[in-house]
Amino acid sequence: MGRLSTHILDTTHGGPAAQVGIRLYAVDADRELLASVVSNADGRTDEALLSGDAMGTGTYELEFDVGEYFARLGTPLDDPAFLDTVVIRFSVKAGEAYHVPLLVSPWSYSTYRGS
Repeated sequence: MGRLSTHILDTTHGGPAAQVGIRLYAVDADRELLASVVSNADGRTDEALLSGDAMGTGTYELEFDVGEYFARLGTPLDDPAFLDTVVIRFSVKAGEAYHVPLLVSPWSYSTYRGS
């Protein structure tokens, strides 16, 4: 059964990033908002962003509101902040499990396909 999940790790403060706005879009034909959630205390979503038949083969985008997160923590930022909304575009195959984590600081980010 297909499944898409994510989590956010704050590499500046060395832990999960809580209360970060996350949006998931399908971007194959049109750009359609599929989910809008906020990360929990563990930097994860409470449920999978997509699962089962709702997760078809295609291209998706995750948006993470990291600028608001770092500002809320009082992290010193450039003006304007170098990173505001981090967008990750990726493709999936129906029926497979995908975990797309975000490792982020105010000045850099990385991701990978996790399990």
